[in-house]
Amino acid sequence: MKSLGRLAVWVAVLTAGSAIAAERKVAMQELPAPVQEAVREHTKGLMLVGLSEETENGETLYEAEVRANGRTWDILIDPTGKVITEEKEISLSSLPEPARAAIEQAAEGGTIKKLESVTKDGTTLYEAQIKKDGKKVEVVVAPDGTIQKN
Repeated sequence: MKSLGRLAVWVAVLTAGSAIAAERKVAMQELPAPVQEAVREHTKGLMLVGLSEETENGETLYEAEVRANGRTWDILIDPTGKVITEEKEISLSSLPEPARAAIEQAAEGGTIKKLESVTKDGTTLYEAQIKKDGKKVEVVVAPDGTIQKN
């Protein structure tokens, strides 16, 4: 009976995993024309590191990974060429003062491992990955320093 229970758990895990996300690397010529145009427009003068196609919950999106000045950023684009999100690796000093202060306070006694600006629908938030007390923590802060997720 235990093995049937384990089998049911594995089936549930595998089924759930298939709804999460499938990602595959693609070449520029494999992208729909509007996506190619968006990639070219948003990566002018930058080093294009890679392209991928992601399917999540039946929706296909395209991601361009870019590198500039030693930092990376990801641009998520829908099939019509609309940019959905941009995630840029940034420095602490580039943040608005209230956001910087909130992240420094959240990281007190720990180390900021990664810092990104995430822009979606014209709204930018700042995500900090912090290692504190041996644990990884993610803090999301608005430009005004308001914690959105901790």
